[in-house]
Amino acid sequence: MTRDESSEARLPIRLLGRSGLRVSRLALGTMTFGQPGWGCDAAAADAIMDRFVAAGGNLIDTADYYSGGESERFVGRYLADRNLREQLVIASKFSFGSGGVGANATGNGRKSMMAALEGSLRRLGTDYIDLYILHLWDGVTPAEEVMRGLDDLVRSGEVRYVALSDVTGWYAARAQTLAEWRGYERLCAVQLEYSLVERGLELEFPTLCAELGMGILAWAPLCNGLLSGKHRSPGDGGLAAGRVETVDKAGRFDRLTARNWQIVAALEQVARATDRSMAQVAINWVANRPGVASVLLGATKVAQIEDTLRSLTFTISDEHRAALDSVSVNPRLFPYRFLADAQRRVTPHLS
Repeated sequence: MTRDESSEARLPIRLLGRSGLRVSRLALGTMTFGQPGWGCDAAAADAIMDRFVAAGGNLIDTADYYSGGESERFVGRYLADRNLREQLVIASKFSFGSGGVGANATGNGRKSMMAALEGSLRRLGTDYIDLYILHLWDGVTPAEEVMRGLDDLVRSGEVRYVALSDVTGWYAARAQTLAEWRGYERLCAVQLEYSLVERGLELEFPTLCAELGMGILAWAPLCNGLLSGKHRSPGDGGLAAGRVETVDKAGRFDRLTARNWQIVAALEQVARATDRSMAQVAINWVANRPGVASVLLGATKVAQIEDTLRSLTFTISDEHRAALDSVSVNPRLFPYRFLADAQRRVTPHLS
């Protein structure tokens, strides 16, 4: 297959976790839609979604919180204009709220959950959501209440499948186990940040998801654009305008560290050696990690989605993969460091 032919290959489809839901290995994240400052307008959003669908993508991810609900409205209008509701898998999330007032306008409780779903259905112009996701564990709502509430929404017919985002490993394990024991709808996925820069989920989630039947939906594979190729360390030109600059100024993430600039440099070397963009290499690396079912792509321009949709059309060599793994490896923490050695000693007959 030639480079030009492979770039137009249809996105592969796989099952999401231990469910029958079929999703494309690259998904479209819509946090940029309607976002002032670093986002895109409705015309650009439509063009991005057109290109994604044309490539065989079927999973579009949004949330009630994104752009104060504008992201859902953009997606809803697109579905209606193109008559694509049944063809696509629409995911939305709740926890942060979309402008409601009162103590229960946000969070994971049943009252907030049900109000959030009603708002999302209205903005999306649909009577059901394919994948409904708890956006963030609020730290207080019991897993029992969350899982019973999500099960009620599935039984009502307004939700097809359920998942969690941005939770701890123990919470995801407890939630899924409760669902199994009590006959609730089981979680088919967890949505978590994953990139060469952010590898924290590797401590528990790949094993947890394999054991409990959940796929990983990876967000921020380019680390808010840090790995996109347009940013360099201060000594090599510095930051370009964009989301990584926005979150850095806000102090929400510690992105601009010496370690991360080393990762950017190593990524650039691999991209040059393979004649691929840095974004393509970074996304390919994430997509082929254990447990990853789909990787969320963000874009504000068609050219960006054109580039990243080609991320699965090549294979990273073992040599280049090892270089990326070594520069971005996490510290070996207890008990994982201890267990890796101890388990080999107590089960030598299995090695």
